[in-house]
Order: sequence, then C-alpha cells, then structure tokens
Amino acid sequence: MSHTLPSLQQLEQHDAFLERHIGPSLEEQHAMLAKLGLDSLDALTEKTLPASIRIDQPLTLASSASETEVLERLKGMMQKNQLKRSMIGMGFYDVIVPNVILRNVLENPGWYTAYTPYQPEISQGRLEGLLTFQQMILDLTGLDLANASLLDEATAAAEAMTLCKRMSKAKKAQVFLVDEQLHPQNISVIQTRAEPLGIEVVVGKVAELIDQVECFGVLVQYPNTQGEIENYAELIHKAHAKKALFCAAADLMALVLLKSPGDLGADVVFGSSQRFGVPMGYGGPAAAFFATRDEFKRSVPGRIIGVSVDARGKTALRMAMQTREQHIRREKATSNICTAQALLANMAAFYAVYHGPQGLHTIASRIHRLTSLLAAGLRQGGIEVNNTYWFDTLTLNLGAQRDQLLARAAQAGINLRALGTEQLGISCDERTTRAEIETLWSILLPGSAQPDLDALDQALCQAGTSALPAELLREQAILTHPVFNTHHSETEMLRYLKRLENKDISLAHSMIPLGSCTMKLNATAEMIPVTWPELANMHPFAPLEQAAGYQQMLQELEEMLKAVTGFDAICMQPNSGAQGEYAGLLAIRNYLKAQGQGHRNVCLIPTSAHGTNPATASMVDMQVVLVDCDAEGNVDVADLRAKADAHAEDLACLMITYPSTHGVFEEEIVEICEIIHQHGGQVYMDGANLNAQVGLSLPAAIGADVSHMNLHKTFCIPHGGGGPGMGPIGIKAHLIPHVANHPVIAVNNDNPENGAVSAAPWGSASILAISWVYIALMGAAGLRQATQVAILNANYVAQSLSEHYPILYTGRNGRVAHECIIDLRPLKERTGISEEDVAKRLMDFGFHAPTMSFPVPGTLMIEPTESEPKAELDRFIQAMIQIRAEIAAVENGEIDAENNPLKHAPHTQADLMDPNWTRPYTREQAAFPADWLKEAKVWPSVNRIDNVYGDRNLFCACVPVSDYA
Repeated sequence: MSHTLPSLQQLEQHDAFLERHIGPSLEEQHAMLAKLGLDSLDALTEKTLPASIRIDQPLTLASSASETEVLERLKGMMQKNQLKRSMIGMGFYDVIVPNVILRNVLENPGWYTAYTPYQPEISQGRLEGLLTFQQMILDLTGLDLANASLLDEATAAAEAMTLCKRMSKAKKAQVFLVDEQLHPQNISVIQTRAEPLGIEVVVGKVAELIDQVECFGVLVQYPNTQGEIENYAELIHKAHAKKALFCAAADLMALVLLKSPGDLGADVVFGSSQRFGVPMGYGGPAAAFFATRDEFKRSVPGRIIGVSVDARGKTALRMAMQTREQHIRREKATSNICTAQALLANMAAFYAVYHGPQGLHTIASRIHRLTSLLAAGLRQGGIEVNNTYWFDTLTLNLGAQRDQLLARAAQAGINLRALGTEQLGISCDERTTRAEIETLWSILLPGSAQPDLDALDQALCQAGTSALPAELLREQAILTHPVFNTHHSETEMLRYLKRLENKDISLAHSMIPLGSCTMKLNATAEMIPVTWPELANMHPFAPLEQAAGYQQMLQELEEMLKAVTGFDAICMQPNSGAQGEYAGLLAIRNYLKAQGQGHRNVCLIPTSAHGTNPATASMVDMQVVLVDCDAEGNVDVADLRAKADAHAEDLACLMITYPSTHGVFEEEIVEICEIIHQHGGQVYMDGANLNAQVGLSLPAAIGADVSHMNLHKTFCIPHGGGGPGMGPIGIKAHLIPHVANHPVIAVNNDNPENGAVSAAPWGSASILAISWVYIALMGAAGLRQATQVAILNANYVAQSLSEHYPILYTGRNGRVAHECIIDLRPLKERTGISEEDVAKRLMDFGFHAPTMSFPVPGTLMIEPTESEPKAELDRFIQAMIQIRAEIAAVENGEIDAENNPLKHAPHTQADLMDPNWTRPYTREQAAFPADWLKEAKVWPSVNRIDNVYGDRNLFCACVPVSDYA
C-alpha cells in the first residue's frame, strides 16, 4: 500500500498565522454555518452584504506570511533607523523604562488587552493605577482636580483653550494669548483647533501683550521651549484682573524641583507624562496630563476616576459622570475624547510609585546638575548660553558657526535642536551621562582646552548656587501617599503590579464581547516590535534620513490601508478615533472653504451615531441636524432626502457609520452617499465598524470622501484599558491638500500652511508597527476571511440567543453584521431586571459585559470578533441562556424581584464568607453558576458600585489604604 506524503508547501503551514488569529477551526465554522442554514462563508457574505457594495476581486496586498518571516522583515527594515542620541527636547525625552514595568505592564497582555473600565467591578486594578496617576498629577501641579489622561501635550493645550473659553468670566473676549516660547507643535494644534471656533489666537510675548489685549485665557510653557524658567506670578495676577484664566504647559520632571504652577495661581496645568518611564516611540503613545480647579470639574475633558462605595460599603473606584458625556450631551459635550492613554498613564504612575518622591528628586536633580555642568563648561570655553535659569534645556548663541557645530554633533551621533539661524538647543534627560557632557564639550569647543567635569562639579557644590530661581524652588512635599512610599524594591513592585492585575478581566481571561469595540486578538507577534529600541527610542523630530526604517514602514502601511479602503491617500497623524473624526471633518471644512463654499456648515448625523460624532461636528463649527432611523434601525432615506433638500445651500457633510451602529448593513448606503453628493456635501464615513468591511467592500467605492480607521479596533492595536489608539484617515484625492501638516517636520507637501492636529507628525507612530505586522501576517485572503468569520461569529451568537432574547435589528435575510443588539426593555417592563443587572451577572460567569445601553438604551450590544473560538462563544451563549432562566424565575414569581442573583450581582468572595447569608439562593448559585467556573474563577474584587453616591460626593484622589480594609 502506498502512502501520499504532504507537500513541502503543506508542511510549511506549521508557522501560518491565519489559523492562530481566527478562533473557530474550519470544522467549527462549518458547524456554525449549518446552524445558519448555510454552507460557506461566501454564502453568508451574499446573504448579509448588499450586492451594490460587494467587491469580488482580492485586495491588492501581498499573501500572508509567517510570524518569523514578518518579524525578520520588520527587524531588517527598522535597522535602517539610525538611533542617534537625541537631545532635541521639545517635550520628548529619552527615558529609562524600569524593567519591572516594561515586562509586567507594557509587555503584559493582562494590562494591554483590557478594555476601558466601564464595568468597574472587574476593573479595579486599572482604576487604582489611574487614580494614582491623578494623585501624582495633583501633587506635582498643585491643583485640585486631574483627569486620567489625554492624548498628547498639544491636544491637551487645545483642550485647555476651550475650557478657558467656556469657563472664563471675560465672556466678550475672543482672544487666547499664547506665549511665543511654547513648543511649536503646541502652538500649531491650538491654532488648528481655534480657527473653526472663531477664537483668535495671538502669539507673542504675553508679558507685554497682557496689557494690550482683552483675552479670555493666557498660555505659557514652564520651563519654556528654550529652557528658560520664568516666574509667572505677576502675569497670572494681571490675567486674573482681566477675568482671564491662566494655563501652563508644564514639564512633569521639572515640577519635581520647581514650585507648582497651581501654587503660583495657574488655573489649568497640562503636559506630557512621557518622561516618566514611557519611550518616545517616534512620537507616542504617551499620556498627557490635565489638571484644573475643582470649580471647573464639569468642564474637564476626558475621563476622571472617582471614589465611591460598593454595595457592602467598601471603597471602590469608577469613572466619574462626565466620562460618557459625549454620548449624553452630544454636540454640547465638553470634548469628543473617546480614547485616552490609560496604559501609558498607568506606566507613568507606576514609574512614580517605583521611584518614590526621593527617587524622582534624585533623577530630576541629576538631570539638572548635568545640564548645569554642561552650561558651566560651555561658558568656560567662551560660548554664550542664552539662559538665565534652566532645568534641563540650554539655548546657545553660536553665530555663523551654528550649522557647522550642529553637523559635528550629528557626526558624533548626537541630535541637537536648531533654533532660528544662529542658535542651538540642548536638552538633557534621564539617559544623559558624564561621558555625554564631555563629548558635547569636545564637539562644541573644538580646539579649546576641555573643561574638567569633576572640578566644575566641586565648584558648583561649594558655591551652593542653583540655575533654578530661588523663589521658584519647590517647598511642598510631593507624593506623600503610602502608595508612592512602599514599593521601591523589585519584589515589592512586582507583587504590587500583580495584585492590581489580578483585580481586572482582560482578554487573557475570557472573551470581551463589547459591541462597537472589537476586542479581537492582539497577537504576541504584533506586539513584540513595540519595545524594540529601533522603534521605542526614536525622537519624533529626528532628521528624516535617520528614520529611514520608520518612513518605509509608514509608507508601506499607508499603501496597505489604501488597498483596504480604496482611498487615494492616508493621513497618519490623528492619534485616536475621535481625533480621526476631527481631522476628517476639518479636511472637509477646509476643502469647502477652498471651493468658495465656506458657508456650508450643516452636518447630517443619524440618531444612531456615536456620541463622538456630534461632539466632533461642533468642534469644527458645524450645525448638527439629526436624521431619523426607521423601525429596522436603518437611516430613514426619506427623512435624509428631505433634510438634504431643506439644507441644500448649506449642507457640508453627512457623518455615517457603516455598517451601522445598529449592527446591520444598510441596503441603501450607496443611494445615501449619492443624495449627499447631489446636494453639494461630502460623506464622512465613521470607521468604527470597518472590521466588517475589510476584504468585502471598500468605503471609498461605496461613496465616502473621507473615513477614519480605528487601528486599535480593526487592525489589532490593543485597548490598554482605554488607550492608546490611532485613527488615521483615508481621503479621496480632492481632499489631499486639506489634511493636517506639521510645523516641525512637514507631512503634507500639498499645503504647507495647514496646521497640525496632534503633537507628533505621525501621531503615536510606534504602535503603527502593530497594524503593519497584522496586515502582513494576514495577507489579502486572510483579512477577507477574518471579516467573514467576524460576521459568522456574530450571526451564530444572534441566532443562538434569538430563541431567548429579541434581536433588536437585523438586515437582509435576517442577518446582522459583525455585532448584534439584544433588547432587554420588554423583560425590564415585566420583571424590573435591567440591562445593568444582566451586565453585572455576567461577571459571575467570568465575562465582561457587552456594550450596555448604546446605541439604544435598555439593550446590550454583542460583538464576538473573529478571534473567539466556538467553545468560547458557546460558553457565553450558555451564560446568557442561564441568565434568561433566572429572569424567567423572577417573571414567574419563583424568586423575589429584588432579592435575587441578578440584582445582587456581581458576587464577591466577601459574599461567600458572609456568616449572615440569608438570600433565597445558594452561595454556589451566586458565585459558581456554571461548571467551568469550578476550574478557574475570576473574582470581582468589589460588589456593585454606587455610581450616584460617587457623583454626589466627587472625590478623585488616592484614599487612605485603610479605607480598602
């Protein structure tokens, strides 16, 4: 008998990535399709997607490759980067990431795969880390209230401006005063944000302008972009006398030594926490901080972590009320921010925890001492140092020899900052060494006798003088809470991090079935490059020729995304989905103005849209007009046409999510886009659900003019507990001249006048490698299959649950897209059991809840993604069926309507230990409602949290450790 051996090609599939990314095996896919009455994924596609949008030809992408091949290729590419020592500064600094944080947080899926902590009972670890971040910021800024991070320093500057506009008592003033010594990227983003809002930004010497201009706010950099430290007390007094608010962009490390801006009287203090142990990453991600006065708490952008109590009266943390304000207040929201930088905020907080106040003081003092030694040596050699005072940055007046010395530094492997035509900037940081100072002397003092570092150091010590102004030295103690004074050995720190991690549910535990959020696999191979030095340690303003590897990766990713979407170009700068929305609408606005159609300002938005959509429209001064949806959840085309007719002269655009937020493919989407174009408007397609289109349809071919892509959803950048993210936009050719540029490194040669929307030219560039690796691993066929399996998994869940819960919306042939909505409102009317009760009860089964009450109140939106295997889907389905049986028991009067497992969920170990247990159900039913939980159980660390108590008693700083007892 002969045996046929497999071919070499078949044998080589052992390292194929596709089967590792897609959860259900081929056999499982066939079983799931059979439940749907179908025989293939292509048949499901035909039954689900309108024929008018389907593409038959494969994407113009390479074939899938193995993990080994892809990582080797990217490694070779990134080795083209020239990792010179960057002493450019400008808000970006080289750091030393403590290894215990690098390995156990940044490289740990228990931290990076968790979702935004909307379900706080299973998110207490992340929340505690973010509360620690807030406490750190409060201590260093001297203010009353801090949020749990923003996207970057420049966008935080824009948020500071708009807060001042809302809260200043100088109501008639339209001017925002910006000091000319701000970092240029901060100025640019402020100017970009201000123009649509009718705010006049005046840039200059604010100390002089304050007496000449009526303004609602003033902004300075502390220390300023050239390193000078100024006492702003008098300026703050003058601003307040004019009823203007005062803002400071502050350096967090400098604030360890300097008097806080809050103590000087500032109203808003913001900046970047990057230098607290977060790599530069060619621009990000890193968490911005934002602090202000308590009286402005209702106007603070982003998320705030607050303290409340659980059902047992135990201290518990959750996100405060304004967290989802954009969904509630829509175009009246304070901000469109939906993605913060939670993972990086936690890293910065843990950096402070690990080093403690004394460790931070030592690091900051060492940076300052080395800078002062550098200055002393340069002055000894005859170079003019422009600064009177400094922390870590010097500006040198070099005259005609500036360019020659700049080139000498580059040849020696050091990047310095060119200022004007004759000045040079040097910024020291945590990685600066004695040897580097001596190297800088040899570069900048050629032919001169080299200074003696030890002798200069001794002289500085004996003189006892400081380059920090005496009246601005910090007097108040910082970081006095025990959390900053306990975990200084690696053993203690490791256990602290693990204790927090154990309080959270992440993808390392179970499926996170959040609709509209796409919690798919973030494969290890995709994550590995993020911490390579070639990616992590590149300064965003390094000369382009030094970033050849990065530039190649960016260009290739742009081509990949163009192939996936059909657009003519990609703008990579927006560093979140919400930023992508803003950048896209801004491009439309700029285009219409250039066509002499600047009066067009109406933005049509379906009632089902994300809350960020109307908030974003208001940021570019568009008037939001809502479009109705029909009973099936689709856009009401007749209402759309009527409103397009009514606003034909002033229609700017339509914002539409596709497939819809209701989880269906709109049959009339092509007609919808045509209606907008016929009336002179542009179509903005919200890319929140792009993962249901990849390989099956092209947004540009459907009719979109611009669309953002949530790379942290569709293309596998992990959520990290609420950020980072990236939201690049795809654009048609006519919009190319109208997208963002950058003042430091140009990224849009078609229009050099365009401003920036984010701090760095390519946003959070380091995490773009994740999406590049994902697409390279999957290839054209793999991406199509992933989309089809995502739709299969969603339909399998919907079909399985439809016998127990009503599915709110379905599309053609009764199919859903990549997510489905189950309607709990009829059950709530009959039993009093709410969607929140179901969400909390799922925690007892070891699951994170689906998206709750969005887009329709009283519902749960479920998205399983393509990464979950059939066994996990079945486990979730079983949990939901058992919960339905518990609801039925309430409905039938078999169990009390208030005293039941749903109303008391989630159950904790404290419940099982309670000697006074008197509930009419067993402890086993409470905590072990399914057999699989006896094998492995994820325990909520607190009982149900009282959100109302927390909002009525808003407290957003660290609480005494004893309160957790």
